[in-house]
Amino acid sequence: MQQSTFGKSGLTVTPIGLGLAALGRPGYINLGHADDLEHNYEIAAMQSHTYQVLDAAWENGVRYFDAARSYGRAESFLGAWLADRRIKPIQVSVGSKWGYRYSADWQVEVEEGSAHEVKEHSMAMFQLQMLESRAFLGDHLDLYQIHSATLESKVLENEELLEELAGLREGGILIGLTVSGEKQAQVIERALEIEIDGKRLFSSVQATWNLLERSTTAILNAAHQAGVGVIIKEALANGRLTSLNRDSAFAEKRERLDRMASELDTTIDALALAAVLRQPFVDVVLSGAARVEHLESNLKALEVMWSDWMAEETADLVEDPQQYWHIRSQLAWN
Repeated sequence: MQQSTFGKSGLTVTPIGLGLAALGRPGYINLGHADDLEHNYEIAAMQSHTYQVLDAAWENGVRYFDAARSYGRAESFLGAWLADRRIKPIQVSVGSKWGYRYSADWQVEVEEGSAHEVKEHSMAMFQLQMLESRAFLGDHLDLYQIHSATLESKVLENEELLEELAGLREGGILIGLTVSGEKQAQVIERALEIEIDGKRLFSSVQATWNLLERSTTAILNAAHQAGVGVIIKEALANGRLTSLNRDSAFAEKRERLDRMASELDTTIDALALAAVLRQPFVDVVLSGAARVEHLESNLKALEVMWSDWMAEETADLVEDPQQYWHIRSQLAWN
């Protein structure tokens, strides 16, 4: 896998990275997540399972890894694996996130009225979670991102916090943000305007873009042209763009994707990831695989030569953002 420079940051990344959202905790919203973990949620078993996926990613050339404070033990597993495999900071690029607290108590399901993760974009939360992330990842931490920044949380208006982030940037850690929901584009647009001491604060943005949700195309192009690194998450729409999607309402579209994948001698997930990799604004697309075989299937995207006829065949897969995010909100934690 060829490495390239991440925006204007100087960091090097691979076109496909591995995200640990589905590996660091028992419950997640990806289709088939429980089966991926074989319903075995013992901490030692999950760490061993995570190591297997990380080893496969490394052997296949993946050199960018993504975690977050709210992904259960993801940072702990990743940091321990990096140490056990004696991987030096110069050999790998690692991003993590702050702003959500994991609150599921290692359970797949939580009590009614509770949540799997709790959002807090305060100075206190940043300072606490920065210390925690550094404790797990040490010098491997290259990029620290605001997790799901929104206009409503006012995190992009908190000047004291932005100054604190700028201080972290001056210390050598890149600052980024991730976005989610119908207002992704507006949040990115606001973030691109922020400068501290005459320099743009954010070196990266991580957004959802896939064959179903493309509302960020224009703003991600603008970010890329401004030298901001672009990471794509949920490229497979939490499993909706894989063979696991058996929703009858998606059956006709699924059949078309099956046919295209068959003609290209590849898989639906590889086809969907290839569509993302083809976008000119993309630096890294994250695989969220929680099994080695799924990761290896994802990596086949590098062999798919995306073409005009494929773009035409998939053009009408796009959903209205409101519809897309509503469907996502209904996915069950499993």
